Amino acid sequence: RRIRRYAIIFSALCLGALAAGQGRAADAVVTDLQSGISGNGARFALHLDRRVAFRLFTLANPYRVVIDLPEVGWQLPAKPLPGKQGVFNGLRYGLFRPGNSRIVFEFQHPVQVADAYVSPGTGSTAFELVIDAQRTTDDIFAASVAMPPREIAGLRPRGAAKPPAVAASSRLQSVARRTAALVAPANAAPVPAGGHAQVANYLPMPPRRPGGRPSAHRPMVVIDPGHGGVDPGAQSRHGIYEKHVVLALSREITRQLRASGRYRSELTRDRDVFIRLRDRVAIARKKGADIFISVHADSIRNSKVSGPSVYTLSEKASDKEAAELAERENKADLIAGMDLSHESADVANILIDLAQRESMNQSARFAGYLVSELGNKTEVLARPHRFAGFAVLKAPDLPSVLLETGFLSNRDDERRLTSKSYRRQLASAIVAAIDRYFGAVEQAKVRQP
Repeated sequence: RRIRRYAIIFSALCLGALAAGQGRAADAVVTDLQSGISGNGARFALHLDRRVAFRLFTLANPYRVVIDLPEVGWQLPAKPLPGKQGVFNGLRYGLFRPGNSRIVFEFQHPVQVADAYVSPGTGSTAFELVIDAQRTTDDIFAASVAMPPREIAGLRPRGAAKPPAVAASSRLQSVARRTAALVAPANAAPVPAGGHAQVANYLPMPPRRPGGRPSAHRPMVVIDPGHGGVDPGAQSRHGIYEKHVVLALSREITRQLRASGRYRSELTRDRDVFIRLRDRVAIARKKGADIFISVHADSIRNSKVSGPSVYTLSEKASDKEAAELAERENKADLIAGMDLSHESADVANILIDLAQRESMNQSARFAGYLVSELGNKTEVLARPHRFAGFAVLKAPDLPSVLLETGFLSNRDDERRLTSKSYRRQLASAIVAAIDRYFGAVEQAKVRQP
């Protein structure tokens, strides 16, 4: 019965994906990804419905081969992702920024890209993009990292280089199709082209209710759906990605905030796109945020753990699990295939000055309200207010919390988080906590001489 229920959900999501994709008919579509992997190398063949140019480069720590494509659609067979085997460690794919999709191949050992090309396909496959990586030495890999990206735009005749057969059983999982109901926005405007994604007024503003604060005095609440694009975040046993779940919930929070007439609200992203950690905070500042809520859904080894929790900034983690979670989340830029070697350690080593201490106090106060209101709607995690050094919480002048809405590794949490009615309940609890927080702020202002 459970299998049938998920099959029905997935069918509905696939139909949503088709509807969502109708507006992007001009994009090339990746229809399959086949792989052949051994201890000495790996070959990947992307099937496309049209010819594309691409860019290839390598990154170290860990060993990665990165493929940048024009923005493409993903309509892949519902098969598992190629897993850890031989020289290979795993891959990620998605929208890196508007106009630019990315695939990151991660390896357990240094590799050298022996060949990379696009050629005509066979049968129903119009074109194939082939990547052939062979195990090599650390010195050779380091030399490849120092080289500029390779731009590959030509078409190689199929007879000129016929790659060996690849394993048809090893295909990418079609998570985008299965989660389209979570990510397809209603009346969403496109993200502006060029650069990283910028927040726009993607969601329609509902009619303002009587009695709401004048626009100039309404607090700005910025909601940050974690992960996105090439960084999928956690994954459930049934193939549901964190990036889709938290986007759906964040949209509902923003909808309820705007509908109240008491707040202005923006999202750091309203589509499946990657945004750097520091850019998320920058977007919040640009929008004049009065409070910043980063929304996540974790996955851990213990599948029995469930329930929401709230994190606020501390250089010392409240427990080992909090420290591990912060370490994972702070690696989001690395996961997306970004070269951070030129970055300073400012974010990791930021000094907590007086302004930040006040911001931390305000964050802790809001976290208390949030835990209380969430507890009225659902069963929260034991010790629900926790502390860790999340990069997105390190703005010295902005009260910020990271909300872990639950655990995709837990069957019940997965079921709840993929339910529209449950997301509405969570969103209403979050809005109630925001009401209490800003109510206390207003009272404090009144008491000031």
